[in-house]
Amino acid sequence: MSGVRVVLLGGTSNVGKSTIGRAVADRLGFECLSTDKLARHPGRPWRTPAWEVPAHVAEHYRTLSVDELIASVLDHYERLWPRIEELITTRSSGTGTGLVLEGSALWPARVAELNVSHTAAVWLTADEAVVRARVRAAGRYEVATGDERHLMDSFLARTERYQSLMLEVVDRLGLDRIDTGGGRSVAELVDSVLSVVSVQNAVGRSSSGR
Repeated sequence: MSGVRVVLLGGTSNVGKSTIGRAVADRLGFECLSTDKLARHPGRPWRTPAWEVPAHVAEHYRTLSVDELIASVLDHYERLWPRIEELITTRSSGTGTGLVLEGSALWPARVAELNVSHTAAVWLTADEAVVRARVRAAGRYEVATGDERHLMDSFLARTERYQSLMLEVVDRLGLDRIDTGGGRSVAELVDSVLSVVSVQNAVGRSSSGR
């Protein structure tokens, strides 16, 4: 795809969207934004030195089943989509700085329906074991309390279910995806993203169909 102005990076949590998105933006001289910044849904339910888990976030993961967690986040993404679509449409047709937009809210069926030019899309994936290891390392699972582990486990269950549902749609529609595992460096993954972007002939679709 020549003259690309918007690169969309979708995928479930903890597959590397933010890191790879920033690196792609740096390589292209684009701005990088996250769909999380447009409207926040309950995010990670584990503490960091600079962040405590809000009570409503803990309650969300403590009390809802996996089906309820998925329904909640997909409903949130559906409500958010008009804002995302407007942002993509505006940036793809403008003359200013290009945009890398990353986030789980880039639901593949919605992106595939976009009628915009100069826009590419790739979905990032990772093996469940890789995602689980990343979340548990970030949340210090080994020293966490029982309740803290329960919150992380609920988050992981939602994350894994989301990826399963997402992959079903991505593969059914023949959209492009890249596995971020395998020990490849960020630079190598950026090369892979840009290689896919360069041969797309429609939003999210390359000439090879994957």
